[in-house]
Amino acid sequence: MIYPSIDKLLTKVGSKYLLVHVASRRAKEMSETKHYQMPESKYKCEKNIGRALEEVMEDLIHIK
Repeated sequence: MIYPSIDKLLTKVGSKYLLVHVASRRAKEMSETKHYQMPESKYKCEKNIGRALEEVMEDLIHIK
């Protein structure tokens, strides 16, 4: 099963397109700066795209 669930993520974000856009930008930012908003031991995913989705789920990324 994929974590976090797409259904739960869509309650935080208005559309799938916006979710993809935000997560991809954040993942790119993480790979360039190596800055994470949570301790690395708290992430369930190893890849930056999964970590970006986890940050969206934890309300660490605010979408305007």
